[in-house]
Amino acid sequence: MYKDDEVNKTKKDKELVLTDKTSGVSWILPTPTKSDGKIQAQPTSVVVLPRSTNTQSLTVLDNRTNKLYEIPITNNTISALKFKEIRSDPAPGSREEDESGKGLKVFDPAFQNTAVAYSKITYINGDTGALRYRGYPIEQLAEKSTYLEVAYLLIYGELPSKTQYASFSHEIMRHTFVHFNVTELMRKFNYDAHPMGMFISCISAMSTFHPDANPALAGSNLFIRDERVRNKQIYRLLGKTPTLAAMAYRHRIGRSYNVPQNNLSYTENFLYMLDQLSEKNYKPNPKLARALDILFILHADHELNCSTAAMRHIGSSLVDPYSAISGAAAALYGPLHGGANEAVLRMLEEIGSLDKVPVFLQEVKERKRKLFGFGHRIYKNYDPRAKIIRKIAYEVFDVCGREPLIDVAMGLEKIALEDEYFIKRKLYPNVDFYSGLIYKAMGFPTDMFPVLFAIPRIAGWLAHWKESLEDKESKIWRPRQVYVGPSVRSYVPLDLREADNKVFVAKVHHPFSKRTSVATFDDDDKIQSKL
Repeated sequence: MYKDDEVNKTKKDKELVLTDKTSGVSWILPTPTKSDGKIQAQPTSVVVLPRSTNTQSLTVLDNRTNKLYEIPITNNTISALKFKEIRSDPAPGSREEDESGKGLKVFDPAFQNTAVAYSKITYINGDTGALRYRGYPIEQLAEKSTYLEVAYLLIYGELPSKTQYASFSHEIMRHTFVHFNVTELMRKFNYDAHPMGMFISCISAMSTFHPDANPALAGSNLFIRDERVRNKQIYRLLGKTPTLAAMAYRHRIGRSYNVPQNNLSYTENFLYMLDQLSEKNYKPNPKLARALDILFILHADHELNCSTAAMRHIGSSLVDPYSAISGAAAALYGPLHGGANEAVLRMLEEIGSLDKVPVFLQEVKERKRKLFGFGHRIYKNYDPRAKIIRKIAYEVFDVCGREPLIDVAMGLEKIALEDEYFIKRKLYPNVDFYSGLIYKAMGFPTDMFPVLFAIPRIAGWLAHWKESLEDKESKIWRPRQVYVGPSVRSYVPLDLREADNKVFVAKVHHPFSKRTSVATFDDDDKIQSKL
């Protein structure tokens, strides 16, 4: 009921009071208002919910049935399976009838707010711009560590001791050689094949060269029960993938493949395999090797991004890690993921000069152009990796010469960070904004950029693969869908079906030359040639 405010008689507003008829105790309830603060004119229903003794929970009222459900909160998450308990009684024959018995589903396209795993590997705070591997700030690791040391940290959970690091490095570097038939497979690709396509194909093919690591042959629980076999594949993948990447690079430029040099560091060996010709005692520039090492550290892992989620998804079937990593690398191949730094470089090349930056940004605000390298689904602050990469850029320029596009990049960043349009939308430079410039300055063609991203990410993929195998609650991933297609339909024979103009029929061009298309030959052959 409503009653006048007894505390302040001059107050014109009314208050809603709930009174217990037995005891006479009253509770003042908030006045129902609309979003603009005005009191609602229409009738208002008030529901009194019992207070739960569990403060870490949600009390959910299903307005369809007026039933209450209590859903526990754990680590700031709720179990999606709890919503299966929430069922309704839909009208007979309605679309909802078939699904009602299964309970509610949580609809989250693109996994924008769905946690699918507990992980101890990488921590990201997008609001503050923090990135940590196993608790260590990325800034400290980039300054003081090496890529192989970080790979050990990601995979095994702790920074290695001196003995552990020496053993780990030795095992990886002695697994840098690939089977002769893998090199033959690489040679079979066309001269203009994309390096990432070759890289992915050869990783997938590697599973056939190691039958001891194939669960289909050695047992479905192979990697769960045998840590030794699991570690063997970790050494192989970390060791051989730079070799495959270098072979793909050399294949594109028509050069023979170099044999790995185990007396060099991880990134020195990679640069050697890329560039050595006939020079004796060839050793890459140490500053470039260190710059590449830092870039590898920054790209080693980044929580459950598209490719890492693909690694966990594929790996949940207990397939071999070569097949899973080839799938993860395929996800990385996409322009919205591993190809983003290439898009940034092409954007900067299109802008061309510093004086054209204001016009370009104005067109971005007018939605006529796209701004690549700014913004991130996770980061709502400056990407911590971008700050480190910006510093590395100048160290690389000191060795390889200044990349002219850096002036365009810096000018674009400066203007954008001072513009209210970009500030309001929290658009800050991400890791892709400067990495492409560094790779270009080092002489890499743009089609090698995704490969340079994939090599270090192998460590992160393997870390998540190992963690998922050790998770006792791990199951094969199986997302749900919401079916919105037709209901039951009766089959119509082909002769009785009417043409549907809405169905697109693709026109296939003649697969042969123009000369063949005008030649004379048997009717059957003509029919076949048109298929």
